[in-house]
Amino acid sequence: MSSLNTRQYTTIVILQYVILFFDICVNSFASFARQHPTDLLVLYVIQDFCLIAALTLLLVNFFSTYIFQAGLIQLLYTRFRITLILCIIYMILSISLHTWHITIHWSSPLKHYWTKGFHILYSIHRTVAVLYYYFYKRASLRIGDPRFYKGSIWVQKQLSI
Repeated sequence: MSSLNTRQYTTIVILQYVILFFDICVNSFASFARQHPTDLLVLYVIQDFCLIAALTLLLVNFFSTYIFQAGLIQLLYTRFRITLILCIIYMILSISLHTWHITIHWSSPLKHYWTKGFHILYSIHRTVAVLYYYFYKRASLRIGDPRFYKGSIWVQKQLSI
């Protein structure tokens, strides 16, 4: 990677980590905003927007690689398939959980009422969140591998397999 690409990559990684940190904070502390449903709605909308931005940043990193520009998309897909699938699943779970949570608590925000389905969705969301954080962070670091940014023996080996 050249100096410009290194600075760009560093900036994107820092931005990705800030978005992940914001997501962790919202997941951890959103219940404190429950007494103000409008604030909670705004927080959830911002969180969902950040999830879309995080996926977009990851895809921008993919698009800037030599492998992608050479048309070897399948190679990138096989390396980062789990991360991409988890990003989409986590986004769907987050939007579903946020919608259900706002629907349940909009009229009486301080009433603690969780249906069995909501509890299951909440638990699945939090479990997938941990996997999402791990795989997303791992992918954001792995995409910086110099082998992805230039033609090399490694790329030729991958093509022959």
